[in-house]
This record gives sequence, C-alpha cells and structure tokens, in this order.
Amino acid sequence: MAEIKPFKGMRYNTFLAGKIGELCCPPYDIISEEERLGYIAENEYNVIRLELPKEGGDVYKTAGEVLDMWRNTGVLVHEIKPAVYIYEEEFNAYNKRSSVKGIIVRVKVEEFSKGVILPHEFTLSKAKADRFNLMKATNCNFSQIYALYMDEEHTTLKTIDRLSDRKPDQKFTDSDHVTHKLWIITEIEKLVNDFADRKLYIADGHHRYETALNYRNYCRENGISKEGDPQDYQMMYLVDMQHPGLVVFPTHRMVRDLESFDKDEVLKGCEEYFDIKKFTSVGNINSELAKQYKQGKKAFGFYCGKGEWYLLVLKDIEVMADVLPDLSEASQQLDVSVLHSLILEKTMGIDKENMANQINLTYTKFFEEAIMKVDKGEFQCSFILNPTRVTEIRDVAAAGEKMPQKSTYFYPKMITGMVMNDLNES
Repeated sequence: MAEIKPFKGMRYNTFLAGKIGELCCPPYDIISEEERLGYIAENEYNVIRLELPKEGGDVYKTAGEVLDMWRNTGVLVHEIKPAVYIYEEEFNAYNKRSSVKGIIVRVKVEEFSKGVILPHEFTLSKAKADRFNLMKATNCNFSQIYALYMDEEHTTLKTIDRLSDRKPDQKFTDSDHVTHKLWIITEIEKLVNDFADRKLYIADGHHRYETALNYRNYCRENGISKEGDPQDYQMMYLVDMQHPGLVVFPTHRMVRDLESFDKDEVLKGCEEYFDIKKFTSVGNINSELAKQYKQGKKAFGFYCGKGEWYLLVLKDIEVMADVLPDLSEASQQLDVSVLHSLILEKTMGIDKENMANQINLTYTKFFEEAIMKVDKGEFQCSFILNPTRVTEIRDVAAAGEKMPQKSTYFYPKMITGMVMNDLNES
C-alpha cells in the first residue's frame, strides 16, 4: 500500500532570510498579483518567488536560478538527518477555534489505477502544465499535497500528539489568524510502518499529484532518474480522515449571462423533484440548510436578489439512480451531483462542458459574495450549498470515480514555505 519516507527537508535559514512568517505564503492558486508583489516587498526571500514566479522572459528558468542562489548563499538549508515533519494549523471556523494536525513526508507516487492513492476531483490541463514546467526547472516541491488516511483507532494521531508534546521548532500566525506550527521529528519508524496497509485519499492538490506522476515518467524517460530515486516521491501532508478538527467548506455556484433566465421557470422546473419554500431574508439561509444537512437531506438555497430566496429540498434521492445510472451510489447522492444534474443541466440548460469552462457558472467559497454579486446584478442567481461530507469524499474515491470540480474546499489551506522537498537530496 502507501509507501512513505522521511526526507532531508529544505527549510529557510531564518538568521539570513528573516522571520518565517515573512517567508511563507498561501497556495499559489489563490494569490492575486497584488498580493504576490506585496509578499516580495515585505521580504525578498518569500517562497512566492519560487512557487509562483513571474519575473524574467522564462519565469520557470528564473525560479530555478533564484533557487540555486538561495541554496548557494545559505538562505535555504537541508536537514542533516531525514525527518518527518508534524504540521498543525489552529484556526477559526464555525464560530470556534479548532486545529488539525498531521505529518509531512515523502510518498511514493502511484498510478491511480493501482488503488493506493485515490483522487476525488477532476483537474484542468492548464494548471498541470504550469506545475510540470516549474518542476522541470527546479526539481523541487515547494508545497504539499493534502491527503487523508483511514485509521479507526487513531493510532497514528496518538503517536503524532506524543511526538509533538513540546514547543514547536517553527511557529507563526498569519493575517487570517491561522497559527502554523512545525515539529521536526527523527523518531520515525513507527509512523512509517503505520502506512504499510493504508490507502491515501487526495483532499487537495490533484493537479500537483498528476504533475508528480508526469514528472517521474519524464525523468525516467530522459535518463534523469531511475526507479527508487527521489523523483518517485512527492511531498504530502497526511491527516486522519476522522480528525476532529477537519473542516470542509462548501463551494457555492453563481449563474450569469443566461439568455433565457427566468426565476419562475427555474422554480417550475424544480417542482417535480424538490419541495420549495420561499423566504424574504437571507439571514436564515445557512441555518435552514444546516437543519436539512443534519437530517441527511439534499437541500440548496436558490437566491434571486433583494433578500428573496427559496429552500429547495430533494423529495426522493432514488431519482438519482435514473439520472446518473452509470455512476456509483456514492456519486449519485452527492449534493453537487443533485444540483448539477437536476437543476443546472435539466432545468437551466447548463451542460457539463459549459460548467467545466465556466461559461455561465462561477464558483465561490464565500457566502457573502454569492449574495452580494446577485444583488449588484453581476449574476442572475446563486445556489448556496451545504459542505460535502468527508465520508462522501472517501466513498466516491473508493468507487474509482471523481466529483465535479469545486466539490470541496478543505479549510484552512496549508501554508507554503515552512518545509520544501528538494529532489536533488536522496
């Protein structure tokens, strides 16, 4: 099953580079150009220059040159001994302070067909090409893939808690009030052995995982590496699937530019499958959806502007077996499958290709944005969703299937820059 290894992580020498909080950044794909420039202005050694390069005629070549310079001048240094890195995030979610803790390790990449590492979402080609070019130029992972594992007895988490029962080796709190902690652990044998009979379920980082497979193959085909070399491994963050601090936020859908959009026609089309209730204030959307969520119902908030919204509750889940007969029950019963199939496609005429290309559909994790942009007239309506359950992610992946894009949003995102995986190091 999953093969994990310790590694000589590449980390910042903060005596030369500055405070760790000034050197890290959020995931590259959620950073605006203004934010990118702001990180560099605060500290020229910020990892954003490696993870999201924009300077020079060949941005990937520039990233490689910057990386070489920082290694040569001691800004970036490697661990003396192979280690496992315990990483914890403390954060605010749903009006309380929570935390999630796991381990950062090297994981041997395997084709999805082997059933060892399983995806749950579809990916976009453009993003994979960008990450592949960066790996070719740097031979590094600057950020981790986020994966989940099953451990009914929480044996690994108990070991992690024991090993991190001391002051962290690195710690800082970012502008979103997320506190990041890192422990460097060399007592590794038990943690490595724990994963010998486990599968891993990718939570976040599908593009980077598929890129790692492509890069491994590229290196072998071009004589850069052979089987068992570091290029066979990818840096991953592994978390207990039943960790009490695990949080998944919903991703809401906003509809724009439909030529024949008519609120009443949409509602009429929904009557066959949904119980419908009208509300005149958005203040109770989330609470009403939460009630349905607790009952295991499939429900959505259909927002039309000026405070007016409709609660849509699916009458009978069995209809999905007829609508998506070629998919497993796990995929059929996802909230996003119900919304996409019965409402967006069947009622509003937004097909799968349209969704993939975001012609009439835009996604947001922010409830406020889904409401505000309809009120401003930028969108015709929005659909407010409940979060996908972690067990649903597991079941879809186990069935060998993938969810529609933007089905999950694991919160908080992992920080980039506390530890990196230099594939030049064995």
